[in-house]
Amino acid sequence: MPRGRYSLHDPHDHTPLAEEHFQCAPGPSGWRYVSRRTAPSGDHLGSVDLALDELGRPIRLELHAASWQVRGAALDGVTWVRTDPTGTHATEGNVRAHAFTGSSPAFLVATARLLRLTPSAPATRVRLVAFTDPVLAPLTVDQSWTLVEREAHATDNGPLIVDEYQVTALDTGEQRTVHLSGDVVLAAPGIELEELESPPSVLD
Repeated sequence: MPRGRYSLHDPHDHTPLAEEHFQCAPGPSGWRYVSRRTAPSGDHLGSVDLALDELGRPIRLELHAASWQVRGAALDGVTWVRTDPTGTHATEGNVRAHAFTGSSPAFLVATARLLRLTPSAPATRVRLVAFTDPVLAPLTVDQSWTLVEREAHATDNGPLIVDEYQVTALDTGEQRTVHLSGDVVLAAPGIELEELESPPSVLD
């Protein structure tokens, strides 16, 4: 069960945004990731709880940020309920999309898990609903994912398989490179892995 800490920063000017303390693990039904976020000042910012089924589909998502809350799941595409800080107004949403995304590294692992690409596979298009910081506003985005390279790196615990993905935002053409090993993000724009207490889990 990997536990660790990511630092999140603005990918353009490298301004520190948050730290995300996480743990994740495969289970009988798929994979689960839970985390809490703190500001550079140490203040609590929010939390992420994401569970996937064996096919990589989100069976439960719960996000908290700035007193906003989102609960969602894969249902007729993806469906969610977003609640305001007062708890008096809840807005339902549904989009014909494949899954969710957001600023948490969990969503990069989840999308890779959903697509299950191979290095020889062509670029694959995926539609996602992103919940944007800081108020978890929903935004539908289209991305293209390509598994560029898969490398094995020797470690004391055996080979570490690292996948390099190229992710393209289809509305802007912006490209970014994401390095994953199992269920851990090793590096991505705006994301750095600062601590890892145990090796990544190998996902089937």
